[in-house]
Amino acid sequence: MLSEVLGVSPDLLIESEASSAPRTSSLKPAANVGASGDHAINVQRLADRGPVAPAEALLPIAEVPAPAALSNLPLHPRLYVGRDEAHAQLDAALHTSPGTVVVTAVHGMGGVGKSSLAAHWAAAHIADYSPIWWITADNPAAIDAGLAGLAVALQPTLSGALPEEALRERAVRWLATHDQWLLILDDVTDPAQIAPLLAQATTGQVLITSRRATGWHTIAAPIRLDALDAAEALEMLTRIVTHQGPRDLDGASELCAELGYLPLAIAQASAYLAETGVSPREYLRLLADYRATLYQQAPVGDDAAHTIARIWNATLDRLADDPLTGQVLRILAWYAPDSIPRSLLDGLTEPPALLRAIGRLAAYSMLTVGENTLTFHPLVQAVARTPDPSDPHRQPQTIEVARVRATTQLLDALPQDPVSQPAGWSVWRALLPHVDALVRHTEASGIHTADITFLLNQAGLFLLGQGSAIQAAAHFEQALGDSERILGPDHPHALHSRNNLAHAYQETGDLSRAIALFEGVLADRERVLGPDHPDTLASRNNLAHAYQETGDLSRAIALSEQALGDSERILGPDHPLTCKIRDNLAAVYEQSN
Repeated sequence: MLSEVLGVSPDLLIESEASSAPRTSSLKPAANVGASGDHAINVQRLADRGPVAPAEALLPIAEVPAPAALSNLPLHPRLYVGRDEAHAQLDAALHTSPGTVVVTAVHGMGGVGKSSLAAHWAAAHIADYSPIWWITADNPAAIDAGLAGLAVALQPTLSGALPEEALRERAVRWLATHDQWLLILDDVTDPAQIAPLLAQATTGQVLITSRRATGWHTIAAPIRLDALDAAEALEMLTRIVTHQGPRDLDGASELCAELGYLPLAIAQASAYLAETGVSPREYLRLLADYRATLYQQAPVGDDAAHTIARIWNATLDRLADDPLTGQVLRILAWYAPDSIPRSLLDGLTEPPALLRAIGRLAAYSMLTVGENTLTFHPLVQAVARTPDPSDPHRQPQTIEVARVRATTQLLDALPQDPVSQPAGWSVWRALLPHVDALVRHTEASGIHTADITFLLNQAGLFLLGQGSAIQAAAHFEQALGDSERILGPDHPHALHSRNNLAHAYQETGDLSRAIALFEGVLADRERVLGPDHPDTLASRNNLAHAYQETGDLSRAIALSEQALGDSERILGPDHPLTCKIRDNLAAVYEQSN
C-alpha cells in the first residue's frame, strides 16, 4: 500500500510499512491445477455454501482471459528520483525465462523506498503484463484478500457470489494456468507465508518487497535496496520543496546527509518544509531540540503510521519477543554507524543469545553484518537513541540505560595505555571513531560525565602519540571544559587535562599558549598538591622543556636544575621521572654550548 505526501504533491508516494500480527496462512494447495487437469468448480459444493454461483464460475479457469491492461497499481510517483541500477537489476531478473515463474525479492530497511521502486518499475512495464496485480502482503489474511480481489477483477460477476476461500483458490488456479502476469507482493514479513502461493503459481512473474534480508535464497532472487546517493536525495528534496515555486534551500545538502539520504525521511522532512515555510537550515536547528517530535510527525493529511519513527516501530514490535534484540540496537546506536567491532558487545550476554539478536536485526534490515563488524544506517541509530515517552521502545530510562552500557562496553574494550603499547594501537584505530561518536551523541543529549571526560583524554593521548596534535588538542580542549564543569578547576583530573592540552599546543607549535598553560598548571599544582608532589615535579620539567623550545635557555636550565634536585630528593636518583628530567637537562646544557 502506498500513501500520498499530501500538502506537497498528489503524486509523491511513500511506501507502506504496515505491521500486522502474523498468523498461519490459510492458503491451501489447489487441486487439479494445470491446463490439462483443470476442472470447473463443483456446483453442488457451491450450492452447499449458499446461492448457486453464476455461470461464469463454471467456466474452466484456463479459459478465463485476462481483461486488457488489468491493473490495480497504486499511483506511481512523478517525483520519483534515481534508482537506475535497481531498475536495471529488475529488468534483468524479471525479463528472463518466459513460461516459468520468476520471483524477485527487493529487500531493505523500512523507508528506503522498496514499494515506490516496485510501483514505478511496474508502471513503466504496464504494456508487458496483464494483469499487474498489487497485494499488500504483510500478513496471511491480507494475502488471501488480495488473491480474492484478483479473482473478482478477472470475473467481476463473481463478486459476492463465492466465499473468499473459493475466490482465493480460483485466483491461484488462474495464475497457474496463465502467463504474462505480474504479481506484486508488497511488504512481505515472512517468506514462509508466501511459499505455498509461489509453489502453485508456476508461470508469470512475482515481485516481492520486504524488510526481510534473509530467507529468500530458496524461493527468490534477492535485490538489496539502499538509500539514495547524495545527488538523488538533494534532487528529491528540491523538487518537493519547490513544487509550488522557488524556496530558500540553504542547508539542503546538510539536511539530506543528516537524514542519511533515506527516501522516506527526505520526503517527510521536505513535506514539513513545504507546509511550514521553514528552510532546511532551520529544520536542522529544530532537529537538535525536537528530534523525537519531528521523526514521528506526518505531513498534514498523510498517514501518521508512515513516518520514520512509526515504520521502525513496526519492525521492533515483531522483534519484541526477545528484549535483548532491542537492547543491542539501543546500545549500538551510540557508536559510529560504520565498522562497529562486534567485540564491543562482548560480555553483554551469552554468545548464542547475542548472535541470535544480531541475526534478527540483520534479518529485518536494521543492521548489516560484516566480517566481525556491524553497520547501521545513521538514521536508525538517531531514532534508536532519541528518547520518546510515547514510544514503548524508546522510553527515556531505557535509552539512558543503553547509553551507560555503551560507555561501559567501550571503556572495557579500550587498551589501557594509548601511548607506549604499540600492540594496542590497531584496537585504538578501530575504536576511535566510536569513542568520538559516543562523546558527540552524549554531549548532544546534554549529558556530561566523568567517563566521557576520561574517554576524551585517552583519545587525545593516542592521537598525540600518533602525531595528530591538532586533533588531540580538540579532544583535550573538550576534556578540560568537561572536567572543570563536572569536577572543578582544581581537581587532579582537570589539572591533567590542562597539562595534556599544553602538550598538544606545544606539538602544534603554538608555544605561547603552551607556556601559559604550563605556567598555570605548575602554579595550581604547587598550590593544590604541594611543591613536592610528583605531578608538580613533572610540571616543572614540562615548563622547562617549553622554555627550551622558545630559546629561553637560562630559564629552562634554572627550572630543570630545580626539578632534577627535587626529583632526586623525593623519588630517588633512579626513578623514571628523575631519569627523564636528567636527560632533558643534559639536552638543554648541550644546546646552550
